[in-house]
Amino acid sequence: MSIGKNIPHDSSLGHVTGTSVFIEDRPRMQRELLVLPVGVPCASGTLKSISYEKALKAPGVVAVLTAKDLHHNIWGTIVQEQPILVSDKIGYYDEPALLLVGDDYEKLLLARSLVTFEIEKAPAILSIDEAIAKQSFICKSGPMRCGDIDKAMAMAPHRLSGVFECGGQEHFYLESQACVAYPLEDGQIEIHSSSQHPSETQHVVAEALGLSLHQVVCVVKRMGGGFGGKESQAAPFAAMAAIVAQKMGLPARLILSKDDDMAMTGKRHPFKNFYDVAFDNEGNILGLKAHLYADGGAYADLSSSILDRALFHIDGAYYLPNAYIEGHVCRTNMYSNTAFRGFGGPQGSMTIESIIEEIATYLKIDALTVRERNCYRPENNVTHYGQKLENTPLQELFSKLTADSEYRERRKAIDEFNRQNPHKVRGLSMTATKFGIAFTARFLNQGNASVNVHKDGTVQVSTGATEMGQGVNTKIQQIVAHCFGIDAAAVKVMATSTEKNHNTSPTAASSGADINGAAALKAAEGIKKRLAWVFQLTLAGAPMDDVNECPPLNEALLKLEEFEFKDGQIKHLPSGKTMSWNELLMKAYFNRLSLGEYAHFKTEGLGYDKAKGVGTPFKYFTNGVAASEVEIDVFTGEYKVLRTDILMDLGRSLNPGIDRGQVTGAFVQAMGWVTTEKLYHNKDGKLLSHSPTTYKIPNVQDTPRIFNVDFIENNGNTANVHRSKAVGEPPFLLGISVWTAIKDALRYKSRGAIPQIISPATPEVVLMELAKYESSKL
Repeated sequence: MSIGKNIPHDSSLGHVTGTSVFIEDRPRMQRELLVLPVGVPCASGTLKSISYEKALKAPGVVAVLTAKDLHHNIWGTIVQEQPILVSDKIGYYDEPALLLVGDDYEKLLLARSLVTFEIEKAPAILSIDEAIAKQSFICKSGPMRCGDIDKAMAMAPHRLSGVFECGGQEHFYLESQACVAYPLEDGQIEIHSSSQHPSETQHVVAEALGLSLHQVVCVVKRMGGGFGGKESQAAPFAAMAAIVAQKMGLPARLILSKDDDMAMTGKRHPFKNFYDVAFDNEGNILGLKAHLYADGGAYADLSSSILDRALFHIDGAYYLPNAYIEGHVCRTNMYSNTAFRGFGGPQGSMTIESIIEEIATYLKIDALTVRERNCYRPENNVTHYGQKLENTPLQELFSKLTADSEYRERRKAIDEFNRQNPHKVRGLSMTATKFGIAFTARFLNQGNASVNVHKDGTVQVSTGATEMGQGVNTKIQQIVAHCFGIDAAAVKVMATSTEKNHNTSPTAASSGADINGAAALKAAEGIKKRLAWVFQLTLAGAPMDDVNECPPLNEALLKLEEFEFKDGQIKHLPSGKTMSWNELLMKAYFNRLSLGEYAHFKTEGLGYDKAKGVGTPFKYFTNGVAASEVEIDVFTGEYKVLRTDILMDLGRSLNPGIDRGQVTGAFVQAMGWVTTEKLYHNKDGKLLSHSPTTYKIPNVQDTPRIFNVDFIENNGNTANVHRSKAVGEPPFLLGISVWTAIKDALRYKSRGAIPQIISPATPEVVLMELAKYESSKL
């Protein structure tokens, strides 16, 4: 039995010994070239000309390429509007406009300073507020409606209105955008890329070079992190390397430095959300009106889908009987913001969690009480977009974690601590995640896989999933091994390649293991049926020799349920007779039955009418709750996370160890987003926080002093492979509990006022909020 076991990550040994191969580890080939993109020093305007003659004559530089060298210069995942290299209109500061090509990276860096640009500058839009004022929008989404919102708002005993604002976030993957392009015979190109979406990389490269798709192969062995930042934005950099390889007839390598990567690539979308909420004396939410504004940056990228998911998740884990929800994506002169773990879900869910803290402060009751009263339950289990919730045990999660974390007792202790300590203040908050699993674009919910069984009993599996450290290959390995009843070590998941798995969806939306694991299982089951057929005919005494060959599989006659594949043996349950895995394989091989299978899988039951704002965009929901406690120094605004307790519903876990790593990693990453990860720009739109020295991600000392993670037992999710639930993105939303705990702590010092903080709540933000309370005493 491989399912449910803590099998080590398939690359764990390679990672700790340094033998895992990433793009930069690929040996340089003879005469291989290096590619350095050069960005424009302006956020908005028109590029009139580029002077690169001095750079071209510099030592180590062999060529300069511009937009004119590309066959097709415009790309875009949803809307094709973004240039690979700027040709005229400038979208954002440091947008790539030129490629320096050479054989020495340090010399290319020196030559970059010799490139100059003639630019006709134009006014730049650098904030959501400016975009709203100038009506600069990429798209609109919604409204989503339910109930009678106007009546609910008019008759409600209480209403609060306000603004929730959260900032962007740098992906900060350890491996920057990286790719190597190899020119092959007949004009073909093979591109090795650190990409979450090999098919899109293949497509963008082919279009940019004027090739057909069958002339381009994209290979992805692994990534050193992705988090959504390599879903769409790996493709244009691959095209840059590929055009150099095509023009020069030599291999070309492009690996961005961390500084260039941060300056040139998009981030998590900042949001500014306006809301009006109605509620009664007990804190029951009666209605919510919300208008969400996302900063999409200069180009559309994936922003429309990200906004949609924010609208889907504005309810968080809470029932909205009456609602009117809509949103806009703003077009600004910032880098084109893109996918990031949670994909808009955190920005939506964090809004309602903040609102609940404000309702609790207004009514002078515990925010957990408000959450428990509004939590989805069997009698209130339909979302504001009309999807009925099934297998969503949010009440159980809240109840169990409240007891396990000793929430009520600790709340009393915190109240007492805050009464006795004038210089420190503590806060405690419990938030939830109800994260919808599926791509909201229905056509992406498909995948394919091939499974090849070799004569020695080992298995190779190829899928469209890409491994970025999250363990998707290990889960697929376990699924196939479990199907065949063999040891997981006998199964190897191969590097992802577009020549083996075509038209694949990105590894995103937390669905990598769901879709690709289901496709691999479907393929493996096809082989398993043929093997059981051979055994069944053998037991029936059918002659299978050089003269009489095994007939093709007849599924109507196959009694698959009578055969057990376990521990390398196949057992016929009625007779008790067994045959070894290898013996049965050879019998099938000599009877010319295929030991390979291809399968296609699509997620059923999805359908959302965007025009009406109603439907079933998600297959199921992954759920969880987290309680976090913080302590703030009122003199400095510095805070510490004293304790976090997390309880997740992951269905029947495929690999509890990997899932636990995903939960803790997602939480800490989210904690960074809501506390320290602040993006700073100058007045011209240039990113200033573009390196590890100026951008503060969490370190080990920032993690909770006490950190407990547990899972509930839930075998009821029949919607997914082996009753499992996706884990990649949902726990990210639990990091919001640190921010709401800070808001809860500030409530003790606010003298009845509702704390008004933005995210990230840096120590400076906290200190300024505390200073407001002190000044109010004067």
